[in-house]
Amino acid sequence: MIVKNVKDTKETSISSYPYRGKPLPVKDTSIRWLSQAGPADSPEYGLRFFTLGPGGSIPIHNHLYYQTMYILSGKLVVTSYSKETDAKVDEKTLGPNDFAFVPTMEPHSIINQSKTESATLLCCIGVLCSDDTI
Repeated sequence: MIVKNVKDTKETSISSYPYRGKPLPVKDTSIRWLSQAGPADSPEYGLRFFTLGPGGSIPIHNHLYYQTMYILSGKLVVTSYSKETDAKVDEKTLGPNDFAFVPTMEPHSIINQSKTESATLLCCIGVLCSDDTI
């Protein structure tokens, strides 16, 4: 068993994230890995703590793992996009105790629209072996 406080984990700023072969800029966002199983560059499971500063954002992107984002503080706009065209499919504003489940390879983005306050969220990722239901 590992027991820590979130402040005891390394905070890493994210400056870019790839999408369709191009690095896109990430704005005022940091990550702390709270737990992880599997290879460091491609974990099978992980729990991460994100902080998006005022106006912070993660642009459109996708990934092979499933993801659940649980909002701890602030208000975040989460957007999903078409896999084929990148057209906006849905957009929701989430606040504390709201969550979003993102299926594998679904393009999505997240924005902290506050100009004065940071927002935080927990993000659980995992690779499933069977169907994509929660």
